[in-house]
This record gives sequence, structure tokens and C-alpha cells, in this order.
Amino acid sequence: MTAHVLVQAGLKVLMLERGDWVQRGPHNWAANASVDLTPFYSTDTPYRILAGGNKNFMGAYNCVGGPSVFYGGVSFRFRERDFETDPDIIGDSNACWPFRYADLEPYYTRAEQILNVAGETASDPTEPFRSASYPQQLNSLSHTSQLIAEAAAALGLQPFRLPLAINYSSNHQRTPCIACTNCDTFACAIGAKNDLATCVLPQLIAKGLDLKTNIVVTRVMAEGNRATSVECLEKSTNQKINYRAKIFILTAGALGSPHLLLASDLPRRNTGGHAVGRYLMRHCNAIVFGFFPRSPNRSKQFHKQLGIHDFYFGHPTIKYPSGKLGSMQQLQTPPVGLVQAHLPKPLGQMLGPAVEHLTGLLVMAEDQPRYDNRAAVDRNQTDRFGLPQLTIMHHYTQRDIAARNALIKKAKQILRRAGAIFFYVHQIKTFSHAVGTVRMGKDSNTSALDEFCQFRGVDNLYVVDGSFMPTSAGLNPSLTISANALRVGEHIASV
Repeated sequence: MTAHVLVQAGLKVLMLERGDWVQRGPHNWAANASVDLTPFYSTDTPYRILAGGNKNFMGAYNCVGGPSVFYGGVSFRFRERDFETDPDIIGDSNACWPFRYADLEPYYTRAEQILNVAGETASDPTEPFRSASYPQQLNSLSHTSQLIAEAAAALGLQPFRLPLAINYSSNHQRTPCIACTNCDTFACAIGAKNDLATCVLPQLIAKGLDLKTNIVVTRVMAEGNRATSVECLEKSTNQKINYRAKIFILTAGALGSPHLLLASDLPRRNTGGHAVGRYLMRHCNAIVFGFFPRSPNRSKQFHKQLGIHDFYFGHPTIKYPSGKLGSMQQLQTPPVGLVQAHLPKPLGQMLGPAVEHLTGLLVMAEDQPRYDNRAAVDRNQTDRFGLPQLTIMHHYTQRDIAARNALIKKAKQILRRAGAIFFYVHQIKTFSHAVGTVRMGKDSNTSALDEFCQFRGVDNLYVVDGSFMPTSAGLNPSLTISANALRVGEHIASV
């Protein structure tokens, strides 16, 4: 999104991408096409999990367009109050947003237009002010979504339609969505998902963006208070390359960006450098699956369509935590083939038919920023590119877990009302919503980035991925990352 602004302004922009293009076609509907089963989940640079993960080592998502290629397309604006200091959330972290929702609102609108987000207004009880309607309308509710919506409404809740970066129109010379069930965690086989590789980068390349794929950046070199070049390795040939520029913009994600900053020894130049890699947040998430006597998705349609925000800022029926909790979203039932691919063959064949009797709700609790939750580097271990190994340590607070458990209880009530007879709760231990590790703030001693995401101590280096966030809010971070990147791009283009 930053490149979008800079290319439009006529600047010469080089984008270095560690991964490659994801080819689209019928193969994307296969059971082994979910992102963790594809080559785009890379373990070339393994991250060592010291605490908080579901395994000892994990990889990263590397492809043109980044994780947006495989995401579910949910495109939320943070709420106005998410940008205000909430002592119950921030604790002793000194987290502080240096701007307010009103400052970001025009960029939210632009991001929604670029991504052609479909949505409806005036149905979300926590919806913030918006200066323009969604650029696209949603398609009709599936049978499964209608079932959940009626159950939630019967409990006095206000279910609403999720805003989705998916193409439902045939007016854009692209194939519209066919409501298949291979969406979230899958690349769109027909290119109907409005991911960055589909609806942004091709147009930028046509206007002059120079995109180089399969390039691993290993160091950002600096002299005095300026970055001078990046050291890289071309993956297929192992050839070392250096690129020089006037401005450097780091967007490697909330794990990849601190990794590169620490590997480059840049935090020592920053008054808030001790915080680089710290304050790692990822939401406190769980999926509540309900088992139904009959398949709730007999029509075999996409049904990640509903959100429930009645508990976002707390609820009279929830005593602890008494403040902000988070969101609840309908979740697509995993395809049978995907479940069978993940499980041992006998177990997968036995449980496969039961999957069709499941549907669920994702609960997403806002987690607290904590100094001890961190990404660090172990210089005694290096990968094949010469990068020191990234180590990750993360523990949820008592409040994080209590907020998640309160939302789980409410999700079960909704699913039970819809007809579920028993439940399975899957706690999410991945870092798909990781934010906060190179946070922005007003205090130069506790935050590594200023209000325009400039890395303090290195005047021409900016960080514009999810690592910039002081708090996580209780919503999917992608649209806020996009909006802020547009804001920062406009600032860079003007200086």
C-alpha cells in the first residue's frame, strides 16, 4: 500500500520479495492447497518457539502479496475507542497511539476502495464513523449463516455482515466469487479474492514498480543516521546482491521486521531500540465448533459471513474482565479433504465424514501488550542465508485468557441455540495476527517508531507492517495495516 502511493506519485520504487507468485487454477481447490501445506509456507528460516506456540519450530509465509493471498478477506476498521488509551488493556506497557481514528479514517476509505471491499453499513453496533459507503455490496447469506444469524438474534444479539475483500461483481473484468468453501487459508483459484497480488501489484507493475522475487534481504546497512543499502541473496543462485536507495521501507511482518532489524544491529541506534521485538501481540483466539445432528452446510457454500460485536466493549452479563473483550466471527467449516490431509490417514478417514456436521465461531480477544512477550535473535544459530535464528516467547495474561473464555461461553450459547448438541474448542496458537514488535508512539524512550513509522535514529528507514501497532484491538489487523501504510506513503511522498 505504501508502494501504491509512491508509484502513483511518480517515484522510482523497487520491491524486494522473498517469495514467488502463487499461480492460480483448479489446483488451488485441492486438499493440499491450504497455505501451511504449500511451498509458500517456508521453513528456510525456521523460527524457534521458546513458549506460546503449537510446535518447537515454525516457518513463515513468503509469496508475492504476502499472507493476503491466503487470508479470509475480513477487512475491519478499528473502532474509535481502540485508538484511545485504555488502562485496563495497556497495563504498564506505556502503549499509546500517536493519532486518533479521525486521522486514519480517510485512509481506511482509500484502502477499502483499492481493495474493493464489500460490506453493509449501520448493522454493526460498534461501527465507527465513515465518510463513504463500502465500494461494493455483499452477496446473499448462505443457509448456514442464516441459521447462526437467527440464533444470535433470538438471544438478543445484533449479528451483522462481515466486510470482505472479495469480488462479487462482474464489472471489473474479473471473475466474481462463486461462494466455494476453499477460501480462508487457500489462494483463490479463480482470482475472485481481492488480495494484493490480484488487485494491487499488477497495476503497480504496469505503472513502473520494479518487483524482484525470490530475494532474501539479510542486512540493512547504515552509516551515521541513514540507511545506505540492503544486502540480499538471490535464492536460486545464492548470488549476493546489494541495493542502494534514498529511502528504505521495511514490511516483513511483525516477526520478520524485528528479525531483520536485530540482525542488522540497528536497535542500538534507536533511543527506543530496547523495545524492538518486544510487546508481541497476536490476539487470544479460539475456534468454537458446534456439532449438529444434520450438516449445517448442506448447500456446500462459503459462509464466513457474520460478525457479532455485542461483547466488544464488554457486556453486563460478563463480570470479568469488565472492560473490552473482543469480537466474534463466523468461521468456515474446514473442507473434509483438508482435515484428512492434516490427520494420520486412518484417523482422517474415520473423522472426515463428521466434519460436515461442524460449523463454528472464531472468538478474538484483545490481548495486552507485555514487554516480556518478544521476538529475539540467537546469533549462535544461523540459517542458510546467514540470518541469526529468531526466537519467540509469548505468554497470555490472566486477563487475556479470561476475555477469551468469556467469548467462548457466549459462542457456545449461540451455537447451542442454532442446534449444536456438543462442542469442540480449538485454541489457536499460531502467530497469524502478530503485531506490535516495532511499535510507534510519542515517547522516544519506549517506542522505536515515531508517528509516521520512521525508525528512530535512522532517518530514511520506515516500518509499515503490523509491527507498528501499540495495541492489537479485537479485530483482524489487515485493513488497519493497509490504511496506515497509505498514510505513511503520503508522508514519504511529501518530504
